[in-house]
Amino acid sequence: MTTRQRRPYLTHTLWMCGALSGAAIAADAPKPAAPTLADVLDASGISVTGYVDVSYEHLSGTGSFSSGTLDRVFDARHDSFTVDQAAFTIAKQPKEGFGAVVNITAGQDAEVIKSYPVYGGANFDVTQAFVQYATGPLTVIAGKFVTLAGAETINPTTEYNFSRSILFGYAIPFTHTGIRASYALNDQFSFSVGVVNGWDEISDPNSQKTLEVGLNVTPIKAFSLAVNGYFGKEPLALSSSGPSAAQGQRSLVDVVATWNATDKVTLVLNYDHGSQNDDTANAAIGKYKWDGLAGYVNCQVTEQWRVALRGEYLNDKQGYRTGVTDAATGKGQKWKEGTLTFAYAPSKNFELRFEGRYDKSNVGTAFVKSVGVGSSYSTVYGNNQSSVAVEGLFKF
Repeated sequence: MTTRQRRPYLTHTLWMCGALSGAAIAADAPKPAAPTLADVLDASGISVTGYVDVSYEHLSGTGSFSSGTLDRVFDARHDSFTVDQAAFTIAKQPKEGFGAVVNITAGQDAEVIKSYPVYGGANFDVTQAFVQYATGPLTVIAGKFVTLAGAETINPTTEYNFSRSILFGYAIPFTHTGIRASYALNDQFSFSVGVVNGWDEISDPNSQKTLEVGLNVTPIKAFSLAVNGYFGKEPLALSSSGPSAAQGQRSLVDVVATWNATDKVTLVLNYDHGSQNDDTANAAIGKYKWDGLAGYVNCQVTEQWRVALRGEYLNDKQGYRTGVTDAATGKGQKWKEGTLTFAYAPSKNFELRFEGRYDKSNVGTAFVKSVGVGSSYSTVYGNNQSSVAVEGLFKF
């Protein structure tokens, strides 16, 4: 048989092999995967994010001032493993039209950030729940939302350190309930105005509302300045038993400057000035005042390692925010602190933080060092407190 005669058989054989091979590939080919929940949510414009924040801390004191007020915002535990926060946020925020945000927080920190009136003792808080409408440069939200004030936030994933600053806990509010409108003039200027119940109040304890105003300026990409103010009549105190009879005008001016000095170094400066009037006839102190300053340096040393330093002070002039006064002078305390944090992020979703902090007051009996038990022991006070902590933070 000649070569010419063998070709048809060779061609037929190759065709059969190709057909069988194609059939095998078709049989082995995976079926198209069904869309995941994340795919469905993305297609709907809905985002679901969250985090789990756990820690261990050793505090040299008991975690409270001599006045009975906690001397830390969240981490006021002497020696404890803690689930600080487990939180998630469901949001649909289109650039045009209606949307909504729901943010739920559970854990020890939820007890601190709860708004008035506080019901029950569960470690659970609806931190934000609002509807929004956006059109062009205007966005309006109504419901419960976090404050504009401060360099720090409730959400630990936005923080440089484990512990929160003095100013975050004792100079400004956490959340508001009301309505807020924000308008972006351009990339450099935006402002906001709102009417809210007051400081950390779902239900307003009086009939007066608080005015919220804010201005954000970004003259260059590396620098931004935020100036926010709150002005309204508030009770001097709020508790589970209700508001105090004494009330008066409360004001706060908060300034935050942020400078990204390099692609690895960020500097932040936060200033607060607040006051609370007491309109009670013959009040011993007609106006309480407080002011404070906090500075931050965050350095991204490598892709995985960073170091953060914070230093600050609060001048609680009449002891209104902390309850601590000097027995000799009758003046409130001047409270300072310094915090150093080393953070290691082996992945984008997880960060491990190691923190050391030192607090000091000009009042010698400000901090409760230990509580006496029995007749032969007495409570020990001091003017300082130190702590070390390890925090694990997973976000999704």
